[in-house]
Amino acid sequence: MNGGHCPPSFLLASNGTQTLTEKIQIELKNVSHAYVTADGRLPVLKNFSLEVKSGGFTAVVGPSGCGKSTLTRLIAGLIKPDEGEIYLAGERVTSPRPTVGMAFQNPVMLEWRSVIKNVTLPLEIVKPSQPWSKQRERARELLKMVSLEDFEDKRPSELSGGMRQRVSLCRSLVHYPEVLVLDEPFGALDAFTREELWLVMNALRKEVAFTCILITHDLRESVFLSDEVVVLSDRPAETQHVAKIPFGKERKLADLYSPEATQLLAGLRHQIEIAQGRNKEP
Repeated sequence: MNGGHCPPSFLLASNGTQTLTEKIQIELKNVSHAYVTADGRLPVLKNFSLEVKSGGFTAVVGPSGCGKSTLTRLIAGLIKPDEGEIYLAGERVTSPRPTVGMAFQNPVMLEWRSVIKNVTLPLEIVKPSQPWSKQRERARELLKMVSLEDFEDKRPSELSGGMRQRVSLCRSLVHYPEVLVLDEPFGALDAFTREELWLVMNALRKEVAFTCILITHDLRESVFLSDEVVVLSDRPAETQHVAKIPFGKERKLADLYSPEATQLLAGLRHQIEIAQGRNKEP
């Protein structure tokens, strides 16, 4: 890149959907970070760099404890790096950003609030002056996209795990974030529900403009959802390998059983074994 950082631009697609042009939306430059423990400093990231274009979807995989979740907190501005710089839409991240939406493995919801009131919670923080009618309209729009339009008045305890995770996704997108950070959002679900939500995620991506970072331990998930998969080394993590995903945005679960996907998954598995120290071959 040249010296200046450019904010994202938006275009209107022929079907009226808002889309992002190809500019760098997420940029990490030589980021290093360590945690202070009773035994001293514990380095988790070392000179880590990453660029994600606007509208892109990057999955990050790697050994347990290598710093994947630390990346999400750094991008969201929840913690500051010890070294290096992080930019979102060309602006340096120094504090939490309202342009970021987040969803986690545990979809924490407020039991005393209805589904729709849980979804609108970020709007109450980011856009407190927005009329309730507008907030409700946006929440209903998203709930319909994930087939939960009939559950807006239910309480979280009345939903299944997969339904709660759908609500969590809606909540993370309700305030029109430019960046969506997903930290193993499907990791606690059974295999069939997880695959169902991969399809939901793909459908949301067609309807809502955002740039995404996905942290996952599931290689199939990383291949099915993303445009590229970044494999981190063992701690302190660096970029060990980057795999470009050759599939288009129209994806089917059956694609994961194609020879191309099988070869891709085998290569990613090999890279994970290298990162874990179980295989020394490049």
